[in-house]
Parts: sequence; structure tokens; C-alpha cells
Amino acid sequence: MAYVEVDALTQFETEAREGRAEALYNLGLAYSTGQGVGVDYIAAHKWFNLAAMRGIEEAKSWRAQISRELKPSQIAEAQRLAREWLSFFH
Repeated sequence: MAYVEVDALTQFETEAREGRAEALYNLGLAYSTGQGVGVDYIAAHKWFNLAAMRGIEEAKSWRAQISRELKPSQIAEAQRLAREWLSFFH
């Protein structure tokens, strides 16, 4: 399982706001594995979705894996959150 350093989360969040794909991916890893934050598959799906949109191929695989753990309504919520994030930071 991937590991994300707790101290790096703030940096990832800053870089994500700048549109950096790797930061979006790393936030997905953090939320999917509970490294530095609580496990939150909806948030992880959101971050992986955004990273996939920016060309990170591994994010597509993680997003698909997490989708199998979520109800359709939860996937819809993750997608809504991704669209909302894009409207602020795109």
C-alpha cells in the first residue's frame, strides 16, 4: 500500500490548488489509505478523479478500485465535490 507522509499533506493541498496533478494523486492516496487523515473514500475518489483528469494513469486504477467500495450515491457525491473543486480552482 502506498504511504503519504503526514507533513506533506499541507504541501499537497497547496500544490493541488495550483493544479498540479501529482498533488491531486497524492491527496487521493492519503484519503484512500488513511495516511495523515482519516480514511474517506468519497474524498479519495474526488482526488483520484481530478488527478485522472490531469493525466495521471494510476489515478484511474485507484478510482476504479474505490468505486467498488462505494454506493452509487457516494460516487455521485464524489463527482459533485470534484466539479465543485474545479469551479473554484480551475
